[in-house]
Amino acid sequence: MKILGRIAFWLVALALVTAILISLDYTPGQAVLISLVFFPCAIALEFFLPKAETIRSKISLSLAVLVSTVLLLLIVHRLLWSPFMKSRVWFILDVQPVLVNPVFLGLILTMLALGDYAWRKWLDRRLQAAPRQITFISDRKSVTLSAAEIAYIESNDTEVHLVTLDGRSFRNKTGISQWENLLGEPFVRIHRSYLVNRACIESVDTDSLVAADTTLPISKKYRKILQP
Repeated sequence: MKILGRIAFWLVALALVTAILISLDYTPGQAVLISLVFFPCAIALEFFLPKAETIRSKISLSLAVLVSTVLLLLIVHRLLWSPFMKSRVWFILDVQPVLVNPVFLGLILTMLALGDYAWRKWLDRRLQAAPRQITFISDRKSVTLSAAEIAYIESNDTEVHLVTLDGRSFRNKTGISQWENLLGEPFVRIHRSYLVNRACIESVDTDSLVAADTTLPISKKYRKILQP
C-alpha cells in the first residue's frame, strides 16, 4: 500500500512538471523526458539534506544538487536535439532560459522533495494502525518481525543490531538511516547510532532514555525531537 502511494505521488508530480514544461513550448514527449531529470535530484536532496549537520554543508549540498540538475538537463537536451542541430551552440539555442534559472530549479526541486516527504509521513501515519511485517536477513537467515516487536536499533560500524521487546537481538547489514526510512513512525532517531520505537520508551532524561529496560544515549542534535 505504501509503495503504491509513493508511486501515485510521483505520477502526479510527473504530470504537474510535464504540464509546466509544455507551457514552455516543449512537446509532451520532450516534457516527460525532461521532467524525469528532476526526480533523482529531488530524491537526493530529500535523502541527504537532513543528514547535513551544519548550515554550510546544507548549502554546499543544495548547490551540488542544483548544479547536477543543470548538467543533466543539458545532457538531455543534447540527446533530444543534437541529431537535428548543426550549430555548436545547441545548449544556448535550445534550452529554455528558465531551465537554467537557479530560482526556478530550486522551486521545482523543493516542491518535489518536500511534497514527497510530507506524503510519505502522511502514509506512515495512515498505515500506522495496521500491523507491519518487516522481513530482513540476519546471519544469512530470513527473519520476519512485526515492526511493533522492535524496541530499538543500534548501529555498530558496518552492521546494526535489532533488539526486540522480548530481548532478542538480530544482526543486519542495512544502514540505520535506511531502517529509519523503512520503519517511519513511530520510530524516532535519538542518536547517530540509535533508532527507538516511541511505544517502547519507558522514561526520558536530559541525555538518555530507557527503552526495553536498556538505557540509551540521546545526542543534542536529536533532543528536541523527544520534547512533547
